[in-house]
Amino acid sequence: MADPRFFEVAGPFTAQELAEAANAALAGPAPAGLLSAVAPIDAAGPGDVTFLNNRSYLPRLAECRAGLCILSPADAERAPAHLPLLVSPAPYMAYARISRRFHPPRPASPGVHPRAVVEDGVELGSGVEVGPGAVVMAGARIGDGSIIQANAVIDRNTVIGRNCVIGAGAYVGFAILGDRVYVYTGVRIGQDGFGFASDPAVGHVRIPQVGRVVIGSDVEIGANSTIDRGAGPDTIIGDGCMIDNLVTLGHNVRLGRGCVIVAQVGISGSTVLGDFVVAGGQVGIAGHLNIGAGAQLAAKSGVITDVPARAVWGGYPAVPVRDWHRQSVTLAKLIRRRDREPK
Repeated sequence: MADPRFFEVAGPFTAQELAEAANAALAGPAPAGLLSAVAPIDAAGPGDVTFLNNRSYLPRLAECRAGLCILSPADAERAPAHLPLLVSPAPYMAYARISRRFHPPRPASPGVHPRAVVEDGVELGSGVEVGPGAVVMAGARIGDGSIIQANAVIDRNTVIGRNCVIGAGAYVGFAILGDRVYVYTGVRIGQDGFGFASDPAVGHVRIPQVGRVVIGSDVEIGANSTIDRGAGPDTIIGDGCMIDNLVTLGHNVRLGRGCVIVAQVGISGSTVLGDFVVAGGQVGIAGHLNIGAGAQLAAKSGVITDVPARAVWGGYPAVPVRDWHRQSVTLAKLIRRRDREPK
């Protein structure tokens, strides 16, 4: 069970309440009582909810002691007779919804800490929390129920929507954020983009970066990620994007809706990602490219050309994933052939 010193804990709930939250159907024997927590399939007890989303765990169902198990209709046919079930075509999504019932986001504790600095001309919505050491500069607007954690800095005239969380030590400036944006600790949003002109005779001359960062609603930005403001056009993050830790987005980058950007990805300036693009860990994407909607980029890929919509690419330089696999097989054959040749 989650440690209540660190996590909000709600409940207990009836099985019917959880079924309604997950939009799923109860099956099998009725649960014996109220349900108080979520737990892994091999550790769950009678008061816990567990889930099965990976079929490699099917053998563990026979010994499962959970008070309720979320699984697919196909896997439900394999469940033992003693196990109460919650059947969903999307078990992991059902689990996510139920887990959020047990562990809702921490609400704001309204008020400004005595050691925070809120300059004149700041507009704080109803129920805003400003933590110790935080700085909110003149002209900033922060929506209802948002949380500014310890030592975060909100630069002048920045706009933050409702029910957002700005993590400890983060910086947000030159930016407009929608509602329910979660900015994790150490994030940097709105710093200068990497833009300069070079001449061997005079060196490097910086170009003023006069764009903004515009972030939609329901976006998460992982710890220590950096998002440069635009050089003239804005840097734009669409609604529902999930950005992992240690991601870098250059100036003028545009992400469509629902993109998933995994840890240590770097996207160079002026590249555009369509809706629901997925970039695996440590992908590098060159500048001024177009990555089509629904494209998937395998981890560690180096993308130097446009990628069509719904394509799956990998490798360096990135190519369609089947071509990448063929290249890998061919290279392995050549190495084996070389190793068999007499010295």
